[in-house]
Amino acid sequence: MAVTLTPAAGTGRRARRAPDRHHRGVTRWIVLVLVTAAALAMLVPFAFMLLNAFKSPGDYSTNGPLSWPSEFYTKGLRTYWEQVDFPLKLWNSILISGSVAVFAVLVSLLNAYALGVGRVRGRLWIIGLFLLANMIPQESLIYPLYHFAKQAGLYNTRLAVIIIFTVIQSAFGTYLLASVLGTFPRTLLEAAALDGAGKWRILWRVVLPNLRPTLSVLLVFFFIWTWNEFLIPLVMLIDNQTQTVPVALASLQGDRLMDAPTTNAGSLISLVPAILFFLIFQRTLARGITAGADK
Repeated sequence: MAVTLTPAAGTGRRARRAPDRHHRGVTRWIVLVLVTAAALAMLVPFAFMLLNAFKSPGDYSTNGPLSWPSEFYTKGLRTYWEQVDFPLKLWNSILISGSVAVFAVLVSLLNAYALGVGRVRGRLWIIGLFLLANMIPQESLIYPLYHFAKQAGLYNTRLAVIIIFTVIQSAFGTYLLASVLGTFPRTLLEAAALDGAGKWRILWRVVLPNLRPTLSVLLVFFFIWTWNEFLIPLVMLIDNQTQTVPVALASLQGDRLMDAPTTNAGSLISLVPAILFFLIFQRTLARGITAGADK
């Protein structure tokens, strides 16, 4: 009897579980449809930009921004490339964004190591100050930053923008990494200390290898965030030789006149490097997020 009852019980369990699996499957499809619809909605402005980037000014003014281009017009791309000296602006953006990403990650790591692992008094208050620093609007920082840059002789230099954004980005990085290091296993640190490792060796040999996924995510975010910055570079970089891509794109818009096709063409060219950077480091970003979720 026991043998005959076992399959029936198993069958009953399978019967009870089947609707649950079916229900979860329907939910996943609904979520997938909603996410796909949201993604398509976010791509609509980029589709309009691509559509108008290859449209002549006459075609744009006659048929409007929603019409299909009557010809494959590429003069807007060439005009933007030559008018703003795009290769130089691209190099400035890469130099500033790359430097800020590397320096901000390094500063964040050192600050967080002292706050999360070290014996700093008032650690929670200091971390709270870093969190509050991320909420300060850049508009309120413009005049003090402008004044200090003038006094230090760094105004209209790429170094000034690198220093400013290194401090701004590292405030967020310090808050995030300090929270992560606050839960770091003390047994690893104690074992390394018993083996004779000093604080610097513990940082580079024990803490850093465990934080590489998180640091890689911060590196990508800092690069993209700095690349898209506009207000501070607009105020700090007034020379064509030092301006970044977003500032160069804004220079196409006059007080009373705007060449919409050229602006769309410039936006398209300016968007390509950021997309390529994201695609190159997409796997690194995914691995970092997955590793953080596993932990």
